[in-house]
Amino acid sequence: MNSALTFVNSPLLWGLAALAIPVLIHLINLLRHRRVPWAAMEFLLASVKKNTRWIRLRELLLLLLRLAAVAAVVLIVARPQLRSRLAGWFGGGRTHHLVLLDDSYSMQDRWGDTNAFDEGRRVVRRLAEQAALQPASQLFTLLRFSRCGRPGGRTEPDLLAERVDRAFGQRMVALLEDLQPSQHAAQPGPALKAIEQLLSDRVGEEHAVYVVSDFRAAQWEEPGELARVLLRLQQAGVRLHLVHCVDAAHGNLAVTRLAPRPGILAAGVPLLMEVTVKNYSSERASGVSVLVEEDQAERPAVEIGDLEPGESATRRFPAFFATAGEHVVKVSLPPDGVPADNTRFALMELPLSVPVLLVDGDPEALQARFLATALAPGGPVKTGVDPLVEGPTYLNRQPLERYRAIYLLNIDRLDEAALQAVEAYVRGGGGVAFFVGDRTRAEFCNQQLYRDGEGWLPLPLVGSTPLVVDRLERSPDVAVTDHPLFRIFAGERNTFLSSVIVERYFKTQRDWEPPPRSSVRVLARVRNGDPLIVERTYGKGRVVAVLTTASPEWNNWGRNPSFVVLALELQAYLSKSWEGEELLVGSPLRLADLDASHYQPRVQVFPPGAGTERAITLDALPSAASAAAGETPAGTSPPAQPAAERGRATMRFEFPDTDLAGIYEVRLSTTAAAEESRYFAVNVDPDEGDLATLHGRELAERLPGVKFDYRPATEFRLAHQDPTGSELSQWLLYALIAVLIGEQLLAYVASYHPPAAEATR
Repeated sequence: MNSALTFVNSPLLWGLAALAIPVLIHLINLLRHRRVPWAAMEFLLASVKKNTRWIRLRELLLLLLRLAAVAAVVLIVARPQLRSRLAGWFGGGRTHHLVLLDDSYSMQDRWGDTNAFDEGRRVVRRLAEQAALQPASQLFTLLRFSRCGRPGGRTEPDLLAERVDRAFGQRMVALLEDLQPSQHAAQPGPALKAIEQLLSDRVGEEHAVYVVSDFRAAQWEEPGELARVLLRLQQAGVRLHLVHCVDAAHGNLAVTRLAPRPGILAAGVPLLMEVTVKNYSSERASGVSVLVEEDQAERPAVEIGDLEPGESATRRFPAFFATAGEHVVKVSLPPDGVPADNTRFALMELPLSVPVLLVDGDPEALQARFLATALAPGGPVKTGVDPLVEGPTYLNRQPLERYRAIYLLNIDRLDEAALQAVEAYVRGGGGVAFFVGDRTRAEFCNQQLYRDGEGWLPLPLVGSTPLVVDRLERSPDVAVTDHPLFRIFAGERNTFLSSVIVERYFKTQRDWEPPPRSSVRVLARVRNGDPLIVERTYGKGRVVAVLTTASPEWNNWGRNPSFVVLALELQAYLSKSWEGEELLVGSPLRLADLDASHYQPRVQVFPPGAGTERAITLDALPSAASAAAGETPAGTSPPAQPAAERGRATMRFEFPDTDLAGIYEVRLSTTAAAEESRYFAVNVDPDEGDLATLHGRELAERLPGVKFDYRPATEFRLAHQDPTGSELSQWLLYALIAVLIGEQLLAYVASYHPPAAEATR
């Protein structure tokens, strides 16, 4: 790399005018010589002429040494610097420094008395201070990872092409003091693309991009698009610098999941929660436990136990909420080097009961009433299920979205509107259980429900048939698989399930098997190997087909103690996906399809820990009902709506700035001056807690063709390691000493020294 010389105190170079002083003194001394005629000295003239050249040479050398001494003193004060290597980071013309500072929550990684983000801030401060010392024009842009690629494509730089002056370093120090690691799992890709877009509009500048990051393996192991963006920047003449903020990978424990187990979520019904903890470390973690809070009330800790390196463990613990409404479960690990992923939140909206629809094709509704009794036996036993028994015409008269599951029992036919409503319900995430009976017609099921595998019914039907009694081999009539429906019977299959007798069932086509690479799965078979219970996913929902009756007409299951348990497990399995699905930090909060005639067009958002004084007000975004617009979001089906609701005016709200993990409240006001609140649980992305990191050589292997300067952040901590170049003052001091010594020696040699005897005379 070509070198260049700069001066820290360039105005002091005017001191070089002092070089004229030795010259003036020399000239004055020359004027002191006068020509004096003296006949006795004529004979010496010839000898003097011989030595004149040597005398003048010594005098000239002595003058040059004195000039060099003065110049050295001036240069020492002016502090010259030789720019090389890191000096190449600062261009000779107008240079634009673009610093990308990683502020993802993995930068909280702490070791000793520092952490990764502190190291990154120290690097940025040092770069800013040295940029302020450069004689050439400098611009500075500071962009944090978390402020790039925000909802709506927003990019929010902390500094944008700010001109660097002598006080810039002090302003940068004040700015950096207010910056902290975010709770985002911020990626480098959006930041690099933002820089690429910015530089496309700026010409006539030298550009240097600094990526100040912890270079986690999860993001850089397979850089893909990152490498392509870096190559494009390099081809555009941008100098690339990667500054690593961590010395090595450190251990970390993280809560990666918290959710209720599939089940009936209702007030007054015990539920089970699941928490998963992962050991992102190369060492074993012993005696791990998590603290539990229910609505801010402490509960017994959950013991996780020992975790090997890279191991995850899931534990269950009970939770109970007596009242309906929004409830929060929070789990926390003890403090460690990365606190952001030690805590996780789960938000559940518990109704007084779970509405379930039972549609029976038999006017007497024998199967529906029998199943309803199993789901809600009444008395002191509270299951949380609220069954509603109706006929088939109900399906096209009422909206189905409110039901957590729909049971179709002994159906002989459904009209077109009912078929569309059920299919839309399943596609949208609902669960359907299909039971056969004496009214079930195979032709209708195959043509309208199965449709050669395109419909929601999992398998084609042939007709009902008796299960022949095998008097020679006394094996159970029902054989089940390892499935959540039967998990409670895992240790008791030879008691309850073995006593179930199936007398009649619906047979499928001969040699039928679930299609390969499909979601169809046989959960239970009768004694002869024919399917008895089959499931499939359809859209976002699931369907379970039971090829016998729910009431004890074709079997004795309804009289078996296992039936009530199986009915409740089936309801838990069919229930719509947990509506308290978590959001990750950075995901927008959305409220859609709000009735514009019922709600005010303005809401207040309360981030975690915010009081009323920190509420954020949002205005509504107008929208039209999906049915009226005739448009459906990709991958979803239009919801079934009653005719009265089609075409109604709706509005929506969107809050993009979920920068903190925790519980967000969105407060709505109705046109009747009442208030309603909606809650959202926002958590950090657990993958960011993996602290495995890549260093210079590993990055070079994964970024082939990309030329970059790699430096660890620790090199910026030492005062003598100046990123603008090497200070020459110390070498000039050594040179000054040598010049002064040489000047004294030469002056001694050049001067006249009488012999000792003559001097004493």
